[in-house]
Amino acid sequence: MDAFYASVELLRYPQLKGLPVVIGGGRRREDDVLLQAAAAGALDRLPLAAFPRLRDYVGRGVITTATYAARQFGVGSAMGIMKAARLCPDAILLPVDFDEYRKYSRLFKEQILAIAPVMENRGVDEVYIDFSDVPGGQEEGGLVLARRLQAAILAATGLTCSIGVAPNKLLAKMASEFNKPNGIAIVGEDDLEAKIWPLPCRRINGIGPRTDEKLGQHGIVTIADLAARDPGWLMEHFGRSYGAWLHAAAQGRDDRPVVTASEPVSMSRETTFGRDLHAVHDKAELGAVFTRLCEQVAADLARKGYVGRTVGIKLRYDDFRSVTRNFTADVFTADAATIRRLAGQCLKRVPLDRRLRLLGVRVGSLARADEVAAAGPEALRRAQPRHNKKAEDPTLPLFDEQTYP
Repeated sequence: MDAFYASVELLRYPQLKGLPVVIGGGRRREDDVLLQAAAAGALDRLPLAAFPRLRDYVGRGVITTATYAARQFGVGSAMGIMKAARLCPDAILLPVDFDEYRKYSRLFKEQILAIAPVMENRGVDEVYIDFSDVPGGQEEGGLVLARRLQAAILAATGLTCSIGVAPNKLLAKMASEFNKPNGIAIVGEDDLEAKIWPLPCRRINGIGPRTDEKLGQHGIVTIADLAARDPGWLMEHFGRSYGAWLHAAAQGRDDRPVVTASEPVSMSRETTFGRDLHAVHDKAELGAVFTRLCEQVAADLARKGYVGRTVGIKLRYDDFRSVTRNFTADVFTADAATIRRLAGQCLKRVPLDRRLRLLGVRVGSLARADEVAAAGPEALRRAQPRHNKKAEDPTLPLFDEQTYP
């Protein structure tokens, strides 16, 4: 989907089309005017002067996405909003509304499944589709079906998407970026040298900035450079498994099937604070946030029908260092209080001598709740932390000055 979150917002605020708009940060007092307009059913009639601007933002939130007009100023996803404000101070800032994005995600995927039912869900705004056995799927190399999908999605949602058609998932992912927005790109088996090899290595999904930098140090800049390297040399410098994958990817080879059903590995919630918080001086605020994150993860598990055995925490300090800790219980749970107690067990294993800018809670080692329940009542009994009586008290503040002087 093209600039998905931003495009959904433009459906609500058509007066913002063509303007630089940034989505991100938490809801603030400045957004009250938007809530009031929504209650009155007048979002599309709000004057431009009523919208918050980037130049007025104070905080440490990050951008979730931005319209193409904002991206022309160098503004992009995961960028700090304060930094973006220096690049494009007049951009309009809207809060994230995940409920609305999930609604439109369901809508566009319903249209795809009605036409091409072999679909792999890759998140809220991206899918892989197998055209192989769809009637007309091979017509004009997939172009006819791609156009049909675009038309159906546009009619149902008012949103555009970009489609890459190729023999495998690796190449299709790359092709989907060629003609954004609202484009279709087809990469056939004979197009590797002309369309793929001239691209920088970073365009291969799976090559991150560190690998790209290391490749560059060896004079490997384009995918053609990578394809020309001996696979043995790649395995020697990048490890046997990853080196073999690099060689295969540069040759356009990818045997992964389109997977129509998959199980999540974990579920997590995290938050970045508006100011750095101290484990002692801000213990009440930190404790409340910690509890809320545990409750949110528990609600996510319950809504999706999962339980987990491994509870983990993530902390990011004011110097941007991050630490994680995990605790694996003997039994599965989706209980908020239990998750909180196990997360507290993890918390007692990390240094809290620096201020914190981020806090997160994660539950992993997931299983379907109905399958665990079928295994017997003992499998779902509440997990209890071991060897720590203080952590078993649900009323104990998790940030306690006696524990962390």
